[in-house]
Amino acid sequence: MRLSITLLAGCALAVATAAESAGGLQWTAPASWKAQATRPMRAATYAVPAAPGDKEDGECAVFYFGPGQGGGVDDNLKRWASQFQTDAKPQTAKKTINGLSVTTIDLSGTYLASAGPMSPTKTSKPGYRLLGGIVEGPQGGVFFKFTGPAKTVAASQAVFDKLLASVRKN
Repeated sequence: MRLSITLLAGCALAVATAAESAGGLQWTAPASWKAQATRPMRAATYAVPAAPGDKEDGECAVFYFGPGQGGGVDDNLKRWASQFQTDAKPQTAKKTINGLSVTTIDLSGTYLASAGPMSPTKTSKPGYRLLGGIVEGPQGGVFFKFTGPAKTVAASQAVFDKLLASVRKN
């Protein structure tokens, strides 16, 4: 999170803004999502409030691995799809947002959630959904992965779309 310094009547006042950045890109974090503590391999992590009736919050993880790192767009789409047990084919689309190439994915089913980074242990979470966005930035890909109970993801889909629409070059 960036801090802006404003002078008011001779006093410095730090005001937090919701702009985040990685890989030469900047985005505006949704006000309704709670920023989480720093985690390995992540540029940011947000807790997304559960929809009524859901027992778990959703999570939006933002990954940036560095120039030329983290695999290509197709590799990541395949990896994300492999994290779900489903008969449905993932819905993907390519678009341009603020002059940047963005590939999105939407899939639902049983999420095989990892117990932690590099952990072979998986937890099956039926009724889950993933919305993803891979933004091809000037310093490499930035990966936005929003997972959670299907109702929670559906309830925050417009917020996720707004997050992706806010991504721009620094």
